[in-house]
Amino acid sequence: MTARVELETGQPPLLQEDEPPPFSVITGSETSPYLITCDHAGRELPRELGTLGLSRMELDGHIAWDIGAGGVARRLATELDAFLITQPYSRLVIDCNRPLDALSSIAQHSEYTVVPGNQRVSAPDAEMRARSIFHPYHHRIRCELERRTSQGQRTIFIAMHSFTPTFMSVARPWHIGVLYNRDSCLGRILLELLGREAALVVGDNEPYAASDQTDYGIVQYGERRGNPNVELEIRQDLIADDAGQTAWAQRLARLFREASTRLPS
Repeated sequence: MTARVELETGQPPLLQEDEPPPFSVITGSETSPYLITCDHAGRELPRELGTLGLSRMELDGHIAWDIGAGGVARRLATELDAFLITQPYSRLVIDCNRPLDALSSIAQHSEYTVVPGNQRVSAPDAEMRARSIFHPYHHRIRCELERRTSQGQRTIFIAMHSFTPTFMSVARPWHIGVLYNRDSCLGRILLELLGREAALVVGDNEPYAASDQTDYGIVQYGERRGNPNVELEIRQDLIADDAGQTAWAQRLARLFREASTRLPS
């Protein structure tokens, strides 16, 4: 299932009719408690923005998207018969895991790379990016949550991401990071379960620490709605191919099934 944004003004839309829509959905089973998001699943750029002044190599790299995360999310959704929504446009256009008032909502630089096309984005242009990509993506998530609430269906919210093995020339030892903000219930359960897995180095709010300014989904759709929630970060070299994505999806599905039995009812 897909949807295309419709703008309310006469201003030309950022996304043309032949470009990918701002989200893609796999509905899964109506009774599955799991709702999975992948905010940085793709590296598409609206034609109108060109290349943002970046090379093809830069746009294929981790600064533009979460390599492997979409593949894991799709396989995990299949394993859990879950609702899955993925966002195909590069986070360099607008970051769907940031509040719109965050400085990193439209990143001017990432790691060592300056993003020329984001240096002087006007307020109307930023709003166009939000209305074309951010708002329809999040509107669809809210619609699913409201459907579940109206039907008395439980939601376990999972935000799927990935991280680069080296950042700012510093190697990262973790295989997976478990991120949480104020509500650590599901995160703590998964930390315990992952800690039992052989040879895994598991990050506790590493390599990133969740917060209101750096994370959107687990705050808005987890904490503020009272849904168990967790954000997962998997190291990209472990999920760069089909085999790695499948292995991690199967492992996580097994652990989520166990974790769900430990959550308060």
